[in-house]
Amino acid sequence: MFNSILTLTYTDLNINRLTHLLKLYGLSKDELLDNLNKDRKRKLSEKEVFGDNIKISILKKIDDLFKKGLSYYIDPKDLKASKEESIFFRKDKFNAELSFGAKQIVTHFEEEKIAFSALSKLADFKTERILPSYTIKNNPKEIAKEIRKVLYPKFTTERKMFLKSLIAKFAEHNIVVFEFIETWNKKEKANINGFYLSPNVIVLKRQKSYRRETFTLIHELGHYLLNIEEIDEKIGDDFSNYESLDKIEKWCNDFAYYFLVGEFDSKISLLDKASTRNDYHHEIIKQISEQTNLSEYALFTRLRINDTISYKDYQTVKNEFENQFREKEAEEKKKREEEKEDGRKSNARASKPILSPLYVNTVQSAFIEGIIGEFEFCKRLNIKPEKIESFLK
Repeated sequence: MFNSILTLTYTDLNINRLTHLLKLYGLSKDELLDNLNKDRKRKLSEKEVFGDNIKISILKKIDDLFKKGLSYYIDPKDLKASKEESIFFRKDKFNAELSFGAKQIVTHFEEEKIAFSALSKLADFKTERILPSYTIKNNPKEIAKEIRKVLYPKFTTERKMFLKSLIAKFAEHNIVVFEFIETWNKKEKANINGFYLSPNVIVLKRQKSYRRETFTLIHELGHYLLNIEEIDEKIGDDFSNYESLDKIEKWCNDFAYYFLVGEFDSKISLLDKASTRNDYHHEIIKQISEQTNLSEYALFTRLRINDTISYKDYQTVKNEFENQFREKEAEEKKKREEEKEDGRKSNARASKPILSPLYVNTVQSAFIEGIIGEFEFCKRLNIKPEKIESFLK
């Protein structure tokens, strides 16, 4: 069907399917037209986009946004909004004003979740919930202490390895974690850090700081434990963000802090008021940060939450961290520009997302049992065909 489409100039359009996508993404016809007409001298009309027949070139531009494949739009079968299809049909409001790029990411991983669930059932993989559910009436500190006993991995100061170990622990308890990496040249940026999709999927955005990404992961674990779906942009690592959070988000934030800080919370709680007199406890905070994989900034935010540092002094420390970050960014940018001018090629390889062992094992089983073929196996694990044997050992 796909090849036959490409030989045509025009094709029939099932307008119901395009309307379904607009509803899914929360877009009006005018908003879609505005998006399609960006940087175009001759603007597309409503009739050209929403008529019964459509130019293949225009359909391709539409699919550049929605990534469904051209055959999706000409399929005569109509679609109806269902809660099973998307969180956008299950919830109306989120903790972020989602960009189009964010909606693309969420929709993509809803599809991944559905595919993962189907493969699990076909491969007879058990993915039922193991951990109990809680409510915000439960004390997040006590729950963190309880969950930490079963999910906290062997500690390491290698932050990426620690994150991978956490993801592996989650997999042992039937929680699958997907990580996505946003390239610098992506047109539609996703203004989100992570989200939880019921019943057992957590999605993380690769961040410049693995500590921050780890905090996001545990925050989303909080949503899983409460079984409350959410899409998060700001996770509350800044006090001004934390103050604006609702009860659910504060519970998840507090849970994440207590889960990661562990026994060191008692040391934090015993600190006297941070000020210039004690150099804001920088040395102690740095030591605790190294032993918990919580960022120093997150720990200072906890001091502010505990009222162990004044708002004015907290802002001073915050500005110090922000200046350090900007200096580091400037140095990295300068280094990239120098390499470009010298014609040097960077030895850095394109990053790949961290894969959940639960996901890998499910895909392996589906391949071995003949449920999926070689192409699908390689596509889902993002590997080349010659690497298949190494993924089946």
